[in-house]
Parts: sequence; C-alpha cells; structure tokens
Amino acid sequence: AILSILVVATAAALNLQIWISLAIVVLIVIIAISYQQTIHAYPSGGGSYIVASENLGETAGLFAGAALLIDYILTVSVSVAGGVVAITSALPALHPYLIPISLAFTGLVAFANLRGVRESGALFAVPTYGFILAMVAMIAWGGYKAVVGGPVHQEVIADHTQTLTHISLFLVLRAFAAGCTALTGIEAVSNGVQAFRAPESKNAAKTLRAMALILSVLFLGIGLIAMRLPVMSLLPTSDKHYTTLASQIASYSFGANSIGFYVVQAFTALILILAANTAFADFPRLASLIARDGYLPRYLGRQGDKLVFHNGIVVLAIASSALIVVFKGELDQLLPLYAIGVFTAFTLSQIGMVRHWQKTQERGWQRSIAINGLGAILCFIVLGIIAYTKFLEGAWLVMVLLPIIYAIFIAIKKRYAAISAQLAVPSDMPHATQHMTLLLVPRVHRGIISALDYARQLRGETQAIHVTINEKALPELMRQWDRVGEGVELRVLPSPYRSLIQPILEYVDVLTSSHPEMTITVVVAEAVSSKWYQRFLTESVAQQLKVALNRRRNVVVANTRYFLN
Repeated sequence: AILSILVVATAAALNLQIWISLAIVVLIVIIAISYQQTIHAYPSGGGSYIVASENLGETAGLFAGAALLIDYILTVSVSVAGGVVAITSALPALHPYLIPISLAFTGLVAFANLRGVRESGALFAVPTYGFILAMVAMIAWGGYKAVVGGPVHQEVIADHTQTLTHISLFLVLRAFAAGCTALTGIEAVSNGVQAFRAPESKNAAKTLRAMALILSVLFLGIGLIAMRLPVMSLLPTSDKHYTTLASQIASYSFGANSIGFYVVQAFTALILILAANTAFADFPRLASLIARDGYLPRYLGRQGDKLVFHNGIVVLAIASSALIVVFKGELDQLLPLYAIGVFTAFTLSQIGMVRHWQKTQERGWQRSIAINGLGAILCFIVLGIIAYTKFLEGAWLVMVLLPIIYAIFIAIKKRYAAISAQLAVPSDMPHATQHMTLLLVPRVHRGIISALDYARQLRGETQAIHVTINEKALPELMRQWDRVGEGVELRVLPSPYRSLIQPILEYVDVLTSSHPEMTITVVVAEAVSSKWYQRFLTESVAQQLKVALNRRRNVVVANTRYFLN
C-alpha cells in the first residue's frame, strides 16, 4: 500500500518506504503499550465503545461504536479480498472471478458462525503458526539471497495514471496513511480479554505484546526485501496481471511456482480469510451491547438457538458482501476506507483512558495518563493525516457515514423512549368490558367445528360470518349450519365483487364504530398439510386477515389449525 503511493513519484521516492515503515512500527509499539493499559483497567473487555461511553459520555461512545461497526464490516471485506488476491496471485486464471470467490468465502464464514463455530485455539493454531513460520522463512531466505546477491538495479512495473517529478510532503503523508492499515486489529485483544485463561489481563497483555512484535518483524522484513527485488510489480488489483507483494517476495525467495511459494500463498490466503471470523465474533457482540443500551434494534441483542447473535451475523454478512460487490472485490479500492474508522475508535478509546485514570487515580496513574495521553495524541494526528490525504480516495464515505449512523442511533433511542412512554401503565387504566368473537365460515367441515368449539370458550357473544362468493352453495351451507351451529348466529355478508377480505373489514368497522371499547376476535380455521408442496392448494386466509386488520384497534385475529394427512 505504501509503495503503490510512492511509485507515482521519482525512483528515489521508493527508498522512503522503509522509513515510513519504521515510523509505523514505532506507532504500533506505542499503541500496543497504550492498549495494555486498557486491558488492565477493563479485564472484562474494554472496547472503544465501553471505554468512551463510561469516561467521555454518550456522544463519544456512540461515535466510537459507529466507527467500530464500520471497521468490522470493512475487516470482513478487506480480509476476504486480501485472501482471495493471495489465491489469484498463485492461480492467475481465477482473477476474473474476484467477486464470486470473495462472496463465497464471506458466506462460508458467516454460515460457520451461524452454526455456532467459535474462535478456538485448536482451529486457528495451524493457519496462525503456519503463516508466521512461512513468512519468517520467506523473509530469512529472501534476506540471505539479497545479501549474497549484492546490489541490484530494480525494475518497477506499475500502471501510472499520473507521474510526479518531485517528492512532496503530501505524497509522504499519503503513503504513511496507506501503511497505517497495518494497525487494524490491535484493539481486538482488549475487546476479548474475558476469553483468555486466568489471569486474563496478564495473558491478554502478553498476547498483545507478542502480536505487536510479530507484526513489526514481518512488516519491516517484507519492506526491506521489497527494495531488493530485481523486478517489483505494483499494478492495481483490477489488472489481470496483479500479484501481491508477498507473492513476489515468495517467488524471489523460494522460486516461482516452487513448493515454498505455494505454501506461503496458501497460508496467507487461509489466515486472511479466517481473520474475517474475528469481525463475525465482535460485530454481533458490539451490536448487542449497543442494542442493549437502546441505540440499535433490540433483535440485534437476541441470541439464537446456537447461542450466537444470529441477526448481527446476518447483517454483517450482507453489509460486507455489498461492499465487495460495489468495489468489485478489489483490495486497493477497499483499503482507503479502512483506517479512518479504526483511528477514530483508537483516539476516543485513548482519550477515554486518560479520563479513566484521572477519575480513579489508581497507583501509578500519572504514568498511565502519560502513556495513554501519548497514544491519544498520536492517534489523533494519524487520524487527521488519514482524513486529509485519503479524503478523495474514499475516506469521505466513512466520514459521512459516522454522523449518519450516530443520528440513526439517537433516532432509535428516541423511538424506544416514545414507545415506553406510550406503553406506561396508568393507575386508572380502563379494562375492556365487552368482547365479541367472529368465526369465519367458508363452508362446514370438521376444522370449522373445532374452531367453533374454541370460539365458544371465549368470553362474550359469538357470531359466525360467511362471505358469499358462490350464492348457489348458500342454501346447503345454511342447512348444514342449522345442524351444527347450536344457536350461534350465521351472518351472511354479500360480496358483489367476489372479495373475501373486504366484506369482513367493512363488518368489523361497523362493529367497532358502534362499540369503540369492544374487543373483537376474528377466528379463522387454517389447514396444515403434511407435505410442503400440498400447501399450494390451501389459502392462508388468517395471514391475509392479520395484514388487513393490523391497523384496526382492539381487533385480534386468531387461527385454529386442523391437520391433513
């Protein structure tokens, strides 16, 4: 990402990559140390939403939550897109199918999470250690070849849409902003402290340090060897000849189409696609917390039979798939959207931690404030750089979405408050004194007799109503009803236009207008077929009535069922 920005300038600009990478590694170390503070302060899980809400108030917490939700959606899109381009770098014939392959992997991870698959050490150990060992071997052997081989004249293959004759500060900052996507995911450890073995905080902090170390070594190692490649391709993802930088280094280290080359590509693809699982674990959990606080629909806080937040998983799968389709599964189009949401959450979390130490004044709080304060300042500066340099490349979209999502949060909260106010029980609330049951009788059969028995058990008057669709069958219907109705009046409703629903609606409206406080229950007998294809032969009148009557006050539709073999 850094090199793809620098390549538009002079050849000397590419040499700045390693210094920009060093600056990013310093940032990784500082933010990792800052988040260690969060881990110890919030051993039950201290995501940006919780830290900002508790220490900075509702507005900051909601902006942090909105930024994280966007970040998790992008995590799925970017991780899967990154995994797929690792596959197409090894198998170029698959490049035209970036979108369908990405959608297939997104659906697969979503389905696994809906089935209740959680992150487990056993499941993730092989791809994680395999990826680390493969990358270390690639960097070590590639580094050895670079030292032994001596200086090289590097040829750069790129699709220049513009060429600059000088290196500007804006270009350097833009490259730095592009590389800051390397920091995405650092917060994940602080979000899931409770998932670690006891002592949770200590083990989570160890993991964070190990992650920062591995990330720094791999990041710098790839950057160093990239500068020694005889030929470096920096084509856009849309180009059919596009290959990832990691695949080019693997080819340089182990040889093109060698076993080592395919091992690196396989583990890279596997680790990136599995990385989407972190978002599928954290997005539904965060959405459930926000829903619990009343800022998202309550169904996002409900767990399904597999004890997962299934509605959140579905929302995430749809949103990330939409991004993949809109941006054609092209990694370089998705990356500019990524970092701004991450650093918004980083900044608010670190400022929240400063406020936390000021309030608690625990032992060593001055040192903790200094650490988190430095983290907050750096994150804010980087956020400004990303917003400034990446605005036209797509960062504007996230910057527009953040206040929109915040406004949606507030609107949902107000709506739930209004519902609660309307549903509050007054001390003098009147109770319904009248009730009438209307039994729909299209014809007389055993299902209708069962429905009549049910209707008689309800309080108040019971009437049977028949909508006349076929007048020739009416005399026989009346004769049968006189035999089985046992004193329940059968009222015939004419239907000159052969409509079944409209005459019932008109009759209900007449009853409710004359008795406004009366509750009316419309009982419909409904057939249940034993085979799914037999259901096409029966009409769901109960559902049609529920839809038609759902705006009428004090009207209930109940359906009794009779089963067909």
